[in-house]
Amino acid sequence: MRWKLVGLAGAAGVAATGVAVARKRRAQADLTPDELRERLRRRLAEVHSVDDAAGPHGGGERPSG
Repeated sequence: MRWKLVGLAGAAGVAATGVAVARKRRAQADLTPDELRERLRRRLAEVHSVDDAAGPHGGGERPSG
């Protein structure tokens, strides 16, 4: 009996994960290719600006020793 409960709990977890993934994919699918391209370019520009501000060693000094 205990194994049946464990199996049912596992199946419920897999189903819940599938629903969450499906919702996320549906939200991404609503973007047009141009909108998606613009969002990716904006994110890439943000990453580059953070890297430039951090300096050559990632914003911190290298430890000596």
